Amino acid sequence: MERRIVARSGIWLTALAMATMLQASAVRANEISQILRGYEIAPVQLNLKGKDWALVGLGSYIVNTTGCNDCHTHPNWASGGNPYLGQPEQINTAEYLAGGRQFLSGTTLIATSANITPDQNDRPAGLTLAGFLEVMHYGHDPRDPKGDLLQVMSWPLYRWKTDRDLNAIYEYLRAIPSLPDNLPAGP
Repeated sequence: MERRIVARSGIWLTALAMATMLQASAVRANEISQILRGYEIAPVQLNLKGKDWALVGLGSYIVNTTGCNDCHTHPNWASGGNPYLGQPEQINTAEYLAGGRQFLSGTTLIATSANITPDQNDRPAGLTLAGFLEVMHYGHDPRDPKGDLLQVMSWPLYRWKTDRDLNAIYEYLRAIPSLPDNLPAGP
């Protein structure tokens, strides 16, 4: 009787271990497909020198499928490339993630989206990784006065991303071309 219980326990532990390994393999395969898709959909030339290839690809996938372009590229679409008008989709790569979109409440300017391309030190929006994580987790730009929160940025959603996801976003933003601030051209 004891041998049967021990044998059954061993079988269950082996089955559990195998199920865990198979699930982990599926998760890795999914992430690899996201990394590869991220490279397929990156709209700009990437600088991979000194960057983590896997994080850049994953970051591209996240940035380019979650709407960062909607606020941080203005206008979003290149001339003749607006899919909402039945045109073949073409992102405005000349202003890609360089900010400049104005957010109004009535006629009052609330905020202008930030340029999140890398600065001369490869820091997106001029932020260190720690500063970037503070923005994404808490909605506070460490360069702003304590207690100020970003009013338009959807940080309450991004704070639920994993640290790996946020590190991937940061690494991707380090790899895109640096652009000057896009002068606000209106909403």
